Amino acid sequence: MVKTQIKRPAFHVHRRTLLLIAGIVWLIAGVNVARLGIIAYGQLYSINFLDILLSIVVFALFGFMFFKMSVKHHRRIHGYREIYRPIWHFFDLKSYVIMAIMMTGGIWLRNSGLVSTIFIAVFYTGLGCALGAAGLFFLVLYAYWKE
Repeated sequence: MVKTQIKRPAFHVHRRTLLLIAGIVWLIAGVNVARLGIIAYGQLYSINFLDILLSIVVFALFGFMFFKMSVKHHRRIHGYREIYRPIWHFFDLKSYVIMAIMMTGGIWLRNSGLVSTIFIAVFYTGLGCALGAAGLFFLVLYAYWKE
């Protein structure tokens, strides 16, 4: 028996794979941002309990926001009628714009010297861990995908 293969346009993947791509992208971003925060923590003369607590608060705030966003993207991806979608459809346009603004603003802020090393340490560690957690959540959604 000859197995027929479904024709699909170039750069199109199964819609479930979009969750895998999102998970990898968010996890890589999270690790890189958290790494910058940890490096900044390493440059501090001392680290106190309040610094760690503030990193946890940043993690919780952004983690909640990213969790809601992950659920929204999962619903959007799961709701696609077509089985194969362009690889870049793991995000919608609004998310790409937000990502570009956050990356540009973060790079500018870090290089501007307007914020202290402690701010970079606290904020980037919390934000990076929240991004990474969202990436892991996307990977869980990918693993448990049901048609």
